[in-house]
Amino acid sequence: MANFNFNKVIIGGRITADPELKNTPSGISVTSFTIAVNRNYKSKNGEDTPADFINVTAWRQTAEFITRYFRKASSICIVGTLQTRSWTDNNGGKRYATEVVADEAYFVDAKSESPFAQRETHSQPYIPESYASPAYATPAASTDLPKFEEIGDDEDLPF
Repeated sequence: MANFNFNKVIIGGRITADPELKNTPSGISVTSFTIAVNRNYKSKNGEDTPADFINVTAWRQTAEFITRYFRKASSICIVGTLQTRSWTDNNGGKRYATEVVADEAYFVDAKSESPFAQRETHSQPYIPESYASPAYATPAASTDLPKFEEIGDDEDLPF
C-alpha cells in the first residue's frame, strides 16, 4: 500500500470579529480569527441548524492580506491545512486545539457588499513588498523598443 498523506481544507463562511494583526517576537505577522459556517440542512421540525465556528490562523503575507481587507461579517474562503496542537494546562490537564492554518484567502462578497467597502472608500490597495511587480512587467518607453526589419515576401525568409 502506498504512503498516502493529504491534508487540505477549504472552508467558506463569515468572519465573526475583526481580524487583528500581531507580530511574533521575531517579527513574523500572524492573525487568528473565527469563521462561522452555516450547515446546509434543516432539522426534522424545519428549523435552521446551528453554525459551526472554525478557528483559523494565518501567517506572514496571508495574515497581512486578511487583516487589511476583511472585517467582521465579511464572507471569506480559506484554503489551508488542519492542525491540532496540544499542551498541558496549569492544573496538569492535557488540552487540545484544532484549527485551520490558512495558506490562501479569497474574496467571496462583491466589493459593494463587503462590510469593509463602506469604511474605507479612499484607501490605496495593499501590496506587500514581496509582491512587487517583476522588472519584466514594467513597460519600456516606446523609444527603447527594438526596431524590427520589415520582410517583403516569403522568398526572403532564411528557412
